[in-house]
Amino acid sequence: MPRGTLEVILICAKDLRDSDFFSKIDPYVILTYRTQEHRSSVAQGAGSNPSWNESFLFTVSDAASELKLRLFDKDTLTKDDFLGEVKIDLEPVFDVGAIPETVYNVVKDNEYRGELKVAITFNPEIGRELVFDEGESQIGGWRESVIEY
Repeated sequence: MPRGTLEVILICAKDLRDSDFFSKIDPYVILTYRTQEHRSSVAQGAGSNPSWNESFLFTVSDAASELKLRLFDKDTLTKDDFLGEVKIDLEPVFDVGAIPETVYNVVKDNEYRGELKVAITFNPEIGRELVFDEGESQIGGWRESVIEY
């Protein structure tokens, strides 16, 4: 079971479907891993090709292996418009440690709605290992230990 920190770098999006008729869209992303959620800044007036270059950290403590990124258009007077989503399988990240900048398709209702570029790094938790010093004698059935980092 992987344990550690997952760093997600939200880089940019390209060719997002415009949901506004009179102005450019103001996209933002909600990143979800299990019950942890982060929200990017709003790319005000960026239109279909926003850029964020923001980093988000998630704590990994179990075998959940999917990261969900949902894109929205920020609206002032009405509910924010859902633009689409990306689901990323994290097993390759846990196995290899990092996935460089990669482009994923944004999908809504099983249709292509643009692209999202993301980089992901998994930093495994470094455990403390107990090492017993064989040169020391046992005291009351216990051995003296030294912790190595």
